[in-house]
Parts: sequence; structure tokens; C-alpha cells
Amino acid sequence: MLIAQISDLHFRVRGVRLFGAVDTYGATQRAIDHLLALTPRPDAVIVTGDLVNDGADEDYAALADLFRRLPMPVYPIPGNHDRRELVRRHLSYTGVLPSVGPLRYAVEEHPVRLVGLDTLVEGADAGRLGGEQLDWLDGTLAAAPGTPTLLFLHHPPFATGIGFMDEILLEDWRALAAVVARHRQIEAVTCGHVHRPVQTRFAGTIASIAPGTAHQVTLDFGPDAPAAWIAEPPACLLHLWCPQAGLVSHVSYIGNYGPGVLFA
Repeated sequence: MLIAQISDLHFRVRGVRLFGAVDTYGATQRAIDHLLALTPRPDAVIVTGDLVNDGADEDYAALADLFRRLPMPVYPIPGNHDRRELVRRHLSYTGVLPSVGPLRYAVEEHPVRLVGLDTLVEGADAGRLGGEQLDWLDGTLAAAPGTPTLLFLHHPPFATGIGFMDEILLEDWRALAAVVARHRQIEAVTCGHVHRPVQTRFAGTIASIAPGTAHQVTLDFGPDAPAAWIAEPPACLLHLWCPQAGLVSHVSYIGNYGPGVLFA
């Protein structure tokens, strides 16, 4: 099984540039083209939040039209830039979003169980799961202890060393860690939000962050580093299920870099 992860689209309608510079409409088109050109194609696409930038109805409508180009299942979750009810309304066609409450769900139809979590606190930049959702997660994981599982959420439950982003991570990460540590079938926890490829150990498993499909966060570990973005290459993650090795993750750069060249 091949699972593609795109994240932090910060989508705006055609002709509107984010920060007056970033064409997120075009970037999303190119990301979809990239997924469609992969051989083999992904079996599923997870979208780890910040689907749009300003929470505008017209942006969600246009984004849904682009997502419908993908023939494989699309599994979205919200980020801090999103509006829960608009995600629910425009992406209900995916068939996984609950009709009420947090946008959390478990997908059972693949070799790897996919569990999406909703960390959105509307009006805040940081994220939170809350006790009720953590209880739901604990019970959901306990129901299938022998099934390899990938958790995906927007806000990372760990610090990255990028100061301004570390101030707005998942607030109840300790509670999530306690749940994750009880369930050894979790192959990985993957996130968005930071716009950079990052990996660490977390609660007995692997945790990762996907790069952005449009712009990246500037890599600066300085104590007074400003909040800044940079036009580094867009990318996605590809999570390949290998029965012998488990879940193996790759960074796949979006763009035209020419054909592969044979080693001489």
C-alpha cells in the first residue's frame, strides 16, 4: 500500500496570491498532477490540515473541485487556518467526515488502518485534541490491536527547534503520548503545520512532519529567529507499507526535475 501525504496547501482561489507572492492554487494543481503521475499511483491521499488559508467558502469550493481529480480516496483533516463546518460541507463527498462534532475518523479498508484526528481550536494557532477525542482514540485503537495503524493530525506533538512554530504546537501532547504508548500497533504519527520534513521518536513510535505543498517555513534555530517563509521546493510524503519492514516514508519533491539518469 502507498499512502501519499500532502499538507499545508493554504489554498486560495485562482489569481489570488498568498502574501502577494505564493500561487497556492497553482501549487495545489501541481501537487495533484504529481500524485497522478506517480508509478504506482498512491492508494490513498491524506491531507494534514491548513487546507485553505483564510477559511473562505469560495476557497473550499474551488479546492474540492481540484480534489475530485484524484481517483483514489482523499482523507482530509483540518488545521488551524481551517473552519470545521466548511471543511465538513465541501469535503463531505470523501465519505469519511462525521456529520457532527470533531472531524476525526478511522478508515478500515486498507492494509494500514488510517486514523485522522482533529486538532483545530477555532480562533487559535495552537492545537488541542481534548479529553473526549483522546478517549475516542484510545477506544478506537483498542478495538484493533493487531492492525498496523497510521495516525495523522495537523499540529505536531513535539518541538522542532523552530521557535515561533514551537509556540503553537499540540498543547495536550503529553496526553496523546500516553495513549500512543499503550498501543504498539501504531506504525507512525504524521503531521503538518511546520512546513518542513521533520522526524523524531515519540511515545515508542516514529513521528514526522510533512513539508508544504506550496511554501516552506524558514529553517532557523536561532533564539530570536523571526516568523518567516521561504520558497524552497514543494514536496509531499509517500508512506509505503512493506510487510517485512513496516511503514517506510519518503520525501517526494513536486516539480519538473527532468528524467532519471542511469548511473554510468
